[in-house]
Amino acid sequence: MAQVEKRGGLLRKSSASKKPLKEKVVLMYDEIFMTEDPSKCSPRFWEELFLMKVNLEYLEGKLESLDGEELMKIKDNVNCLFQHCIQALGEEHPIRVVNALQTLCALIRGVHQKNKSTSGFDIINMLMGFDKAELCMKNLMESLDSLLCAEGSESLKSLCLKLLLCLVTVTDNISQNTILEYVMINSIFEAILQILSHPPSRREHGYDAVVLLALLVNYRKYESVNPYIVKLSIVDDEVTLNGMGLVIAQALSEYNRQYKDKEEEHQSGFFSALTNMVGSMFIADAHEKISVQTNEAILLALYEAVHLNRNFITVLAQSHPEMGLVTTPVSPAPTTPTTPLGTTPPSSDVISSVELPLDADVQTSNLLITFLKYSSIVMQDTKDEHRLHSGKLCLIILTCIAEDQYANAFLHDDNMNFRVNLHRMPMRHRKKAADKNLPCRPLVCAVLDLMVEFIVTHMMKEFPMDLYVRCIQVVHKLLCYQKKCRIRLHYTWRELWSVLRLSTNAGQWKEAASKVTHALVNIRAIINHFNPKIESYAAVNHISQLSEEQVLEVVRANYDTLTLKLQDGLDQYERYSEQHKEAAFFKELVRSISTNVRRNLAFHTLSQEVLLKEFSTIS
Repeated sequence: MAQVEKRGGLLRKSSASKKPLKEKVVLMYDEIFMTEDPSKCSPRFWEELFLMKVNLEYLEGKLESLDGEELMKIKDNVNCLFQHCIQALGEEHPIRVVNALQTLCALIRGVHQKNKSTSGFDIINMLMGFDKAELCMKNLMESLDSLLCAEGSESLKSLCLKLLLCLVTVTDNISQNTILEYVMINSIFEAILQILSHPPSRREHGYDAVVLLALLVNYRKYESVNPYIVKLSIVDDEVTLNGMGLVIAQALSEYNRQYKDKEEEHQSGFFSALTNMVGSMFIADAHEKISVQTNEAILLALYEAVHLNRNFITVLAQSHPEMGLVTTPVSPAPTTPTTPLGTTPPSSDVISSVELPLDADVQTSNLLITFLKYSSIVMQDTKDEHRLHSGKLCLIILTCIAEDQYANAFLHDDNMNFRVNLHRMPMRHRKKAADKNLPCRPLVCAVLDLMVEFIVTHMMKEFPMDLYVRCIQVVHKLLCYQKKCRIRLHYTWRELWSVLRLSTNAGQWKEAASKVTHALVNIRAIINHFNPKIESYAAVNHISQLSEEQVLEVVRANYDTLTLKLQDGLDQYERYSEQHKEAAFFKELVRSISTNVRRNLAFHTLSQEVLLKEFSTIS
């Protein structure tokens, strides 16, 4: 018997004399794309359609192949298909529900592709008709909410989230996506929270739920009252907030793990041996080749949680028992598929696995530590656009943290000491610090280390002034808290003052740097006052090099004669405001994330094979 091949909805026999046969579902799609109602000749048409395995490729391709005029001719049939899909979501037979969900995804994506090239074409009107849109979307959102909250198939829940992500990202600019008005009215916020608060659901769907929430929060956030913003800002359930923090921490940990694996692979390779031979001449260039795609979608979710919900601040400092911070897995976790902006979620194995500590001596960790490690990686190379955006967002998040009273309390808590192994960029003039020698210190020291590290590694001709200023602002806000609470931090301040002094020497911002230098009147007064006294003391006592105790003795003896200029307002700062200063940045960031989420859904998800196997035993 001749073998059968399946391509694009066609069943082809190997014999060239036979005409290609179409799948039944493809024939049914062709009937829908006729101008007449397909159920007139076949009353059971819609009932049979949702028993057929969906051919996503054919259905989407068919929609894209028609011009605007041809599509309008079959608008009634498309509306009818959309409505019957929604009706099928209430069926008890899971196969019908699966096929309905996937058909909806294909319809939304296919119509979106046509909308991009056809002016005046309206997605809502084409999908469901203006007159029935409100009722259709109400029924759709209620069905999705029920499926997400039910104790049913995890595959169905996954498809529901994929459909919602399709719906949200149907346009590049989500604020221009009119369909989302119905998602605002018929909220699924509680369903998202339920997923995050329930460990099994969180492990399977936490990533998609968090990204979906982050995108919904950004719908017309400056133009109208967004219910998702309001609801997220008042969430106070500890289990839910911890669940959200865990999803974010695991996604960032997976990024850190991938980077560490690539770094070790790079260091043990041929190029590493070659650079050692030539005195590490090309070490900076070699390092730039170690690249893992940044995860801006999950970073946006972290920002929204920190910025909108003060209760989430407590999550930053809490350890996550589920992450198994000490145990190391026997086999390595699977690598996340590389996708622009890191929109591919970690696999369920990764989410249920442990965080791999970078230092064997590290006994505990938390979301803030994981975030600081992530930041130390993405902020190394700001020449790449995505890394530049990620670095900027990391600094904005740190700005919000540095302004929060509770966050500062645990950052400066002497009873909460950690070893935080930040990634340090290899440079010719310094050796890599030994990880084993890291001291246990309050977390604020790690934040200051990160700021110093960025400044010292970005002394370049094209000075990244925006990021540099943000680093200084974070340091300033931490110092303001320390002054206010009379905290004397045991920190090596010399490194910070050194990089600040070096950064005012030259470059395209020389004029601004000169103003800063001239403003340091008290620093110059201290130097000019004490230097002669110290030199005189050394000469009188015939000492070539004074000890610290001797210098301190000179300072105490001559302190009363020191005259300093009183400067007001040094412990005051302008609080962070997203709408007034960062709106343009977030608009472009969300557009980029939305585009890549949609692209990722189109190529990596919605496979029916797993779903059909799951329901294969259902009669």
